[in-house]
Amino acid sequence: MTRKKSKYRHVIINKKIYYFYKITWLDILGDSGHADLEEFNAMKPAEMVTHAYIFYNDSKVLKTFASYDANSECFSDRNVFPKGCIKKLEKINL
Repeated sequence: MTRKKSKYRHVIINKKIYYFYKITWLDILGDSGHADLEEFNAMKPAEMVTHAYIFYNDSKVLKTFASYDANSECFSDRNVFPKGCIKKLEKINL
């Protein structure tokens, strides 16, 4: 029996598959200057986009990496997002 090829971008590290995602999330927006009421009310969180492989995902956190060692189980460019900040996860096609 042959294994079906994935249609999504991924890497295999130590026999485990990690899929590549576009992650849209909200970040804190801060300002230490003076502002009137109108300017203050207009402040919104920054909507950010990150492209990364998902290492771990549960109901509280999303752990990602963007770089890895091709010869060992070693990860770089890592982030841990609180799940409440995540707006959207999109799996990337090949």
